[in-house]
Amino acid sequence: MKKIFLPFLIVFLAACQEAPPPPQEEVAEPPAVEAAATEISRLDAVLAAQPAEVQARYQYRHPKETLEFFGVEPGMTVVEALPGGGWYTKILAAYLGPNGTVIGADYPINLYKNFGFYNEEFGEAKKTWVEDWSAGAAGWGGDDGATVSAFVFGAVPDEMVGTADVILFVRAMHNLARFESQGGYLTQAIDDAWRILKPGGVVGIVQHHARDEMPDDWASGAAGYLKTGFLISQMEKRGFELVGESDINANPNDQPGPEDVVWRLPPSLGTSQDDPELRTKLQAIGESNRMTLKFRKPE
Repeated sequence: MKKIFLPFLIVFLAACQEAPPPPQEEVAEPPAVEAAATEISRLDAVLAAQPAEVQARYQYRHPKETLEFFGVEPGMTVVEALPGGGWYTKILAAYLGPNGTVIGADYPINLYKNFGFYNEEFGEAKKTWVEDWSAGAAGWGGDDGATVSAFVFGAVPDEMVGTADVILFVRAMHNLARFESQGGYLTQAIDDAWRILKPGGVVGIVQHHARDEMPDDWASGAAGYLKTGFLISQMEKRGFELVGESDINANPNDQPGPEDVVWRLPPSLGTSQDDPELRTKLQAIGESNRMTLKFRKPE
């Protein structure tokens, strides 16, 4: 990242000064507060460098505010649950820098078997997901990006135990909860979070939010939504401490009824393929209303 961001920062600062900067040999070491400001500038620069289609979703996903709320900083080891095509991973890999590590964590194959799209070809591909995803993500951080690796929930490698500073579950818990009765997947993922985190490590959850008055069977994860109280109880049962809540990812325009699923909204728009008028209404709502919860593993 220094090759990318440092020239840009120097040009910007020079343009803002009336006099030229002092010679390099006369510049003193920056105080700690200036170092912190540089790290914030690094995140801003990473976000500004993302493609336009990624930046278009910042208004709903708020990556800057979310990562800062969870305390993610360069040099950390951060686990991302269900990283998929890497929307967040690409930001993390660049932001964490050469001293950082980003680890993808996928659902186990047996969970995927509960989905209608599952077939033999999909299952075969998942058998090599750890190697394939790690290889594909290796260059996402650029020349001075983070180290990349991966694992599958239920199979945390021994060498990863107690190494992570933060684990992120960004819109990843509803399927774990939805299929909990078929294989204990939510319990396993929370246990794995406990095992992989260092003492004092953080779990950051961003999840489609079900209102308290909605029926529990609807808020089971099958429609994509979960209740805040449910997730807090599951995390605290394992021993995690709730240390913060935020509305940075809230969208009060999303008021689903018992017949609604989260995939009706952007970006999926899965229920309005043949109804332009409905699609326009759903696009006006925007992406889902999301809770943002921060937990800590006690030291």
